[in-house]
Amino acid sequence: MLSYHTCPLATLGGKDTGGMNVYVRDLTRYMGRAGVKVDVFTRSQDEHVPHVLHDLGYGNRVVHVPSGPEIPLPKKELSAYLPDFVSGILTFAETKGIVYDLIHSHYWMSGVAALELKALWNVPVVHMFHTLGLMKNRVAQSPVEIEGDYRLEGEQKVILNADKVIAATPAELAQLQWLYQAKTDHITIIPPGVDTSRFYPIPKDEAKEVIGVPTDHKMLLFVGRIEPLKGLDVLIEAIGRYCEDPKKHMGDKKLFLAVIGGDPEESPEKISAEMARVQTLPAKYGINDVVTFLGKRDQNTLPYYYSAAEAVVVPSHYESFGMVALEAMACGAPVVASQVGGLAFLVQDGVTGFTVPSGEPEALCGRLKALIDDRDLRRKMGEAAIIFAQQYAWENITERMIKVYKTAIAEKGS
Repeated sequence: MLSYHTCPLATLGGKDTGGMNVYVRDLTRYMGRAGVKVDVFTRSQDEHVPHVLHDLGYGNRVVHVPSGPEIPLPKKELSAYLPDFVSGILTFAETKGIVYDLIHSHYWMSGVAALELKALWNVPVVHMFHTLGLMKNRVAQSPVEIEGDYRLEGEQKVILNADKVIAATPAELAQLQWLYQAKTDHITIIPPGVDTSRFYPIPKDEAKEVIGVPTDHKMLLFVGRIEPLKGLDVLIEAIGRYCEDPKKHMGDKKLFLAVIGGDPEESPEKISAEMARVQTLPAKYGINDVVTFLGKRDQNTLPYYYSAAEAVVVPSHYESFGMVALEAMACGAPVVASQVGGLAFLVQDGVTGFTVPSGEPEALCGRLKALIDDRDLRRKMGEAAIIFAQQYAWENITERMIKVYKTAIAEKGS
């Protein structure tokens, strides 16, 4: 398994940590349970972290490969160190005397590395993009968000040369067809899974006690990286519209928005531009007492936050899948999400939550109001969400993935 730019063991909510980290981590664990031994190779970002860790169980390893300086680097600089990454993997395999049956790569840079290893080892490559450069460019709101040609060319190369490509949803399959003119005979739709042993409903009063929320307060929840693509500014504006009536958020029934992600306590020199921007928005809309920036949270605490929330909001402008929405539904939280990418398939509008047009705070405000003001609707949607999420249990998803692995290996050997 290749996850070059981000480690599956990293704390969630950082600049480059999110759904993909969870995906690689949990798929690896469940592969181990199913008898498939996995080595996950990732770039070393800290010389003080052991290069080989056994934190994913079942004989699986996470191997941190020195590739350039062992510090976090911007994605745009990382492709220059891909040769070091490939060389480090080759050295590890040779030293350990390992012959791998298959490579499963994640994100385009890992895919480029996988193709180098494929040529040397003559083994099949299964690839998952997680996000697509051309889709990100379509929704970019400033020049700094535009992905360069080096990424688009890398993605095209991986699409053409990977033995199998995994698309998370029919939307991603369509994007690969329309934007990249990809043939579909080697593309299989398999959604990410959810660990239902970790994400399950906790009684709301108990969940609130654990995270320190008074039982008579109503919490809306955002979980994700703090970047323009995630649409947090749209959500804050929507809350501002809802709270224009001061009765909505004053007194014993106080409403507040909890934001998990990023590091709001960073120094002015280190804080991200988007975090700095969104932190000014509550004052702009007169809701300083309504929005709480919590920063990063360990994933073990997320089920408490999801279960305590009246609704989880995913206002992204683009999501290839939407892991947060699935985790929240598994915990019985209704989800209000943008009608984009994987979210449009994952959230059943009017059943497990609501979908709204991307970038429209007034529409988002209306749906949030419907949930905040109607306890029975929240309960009904939450119960439907739990049932719906069960089909995405990792046991089911892993079984489907192993079938793709076996097919790729059989076809390579024929």
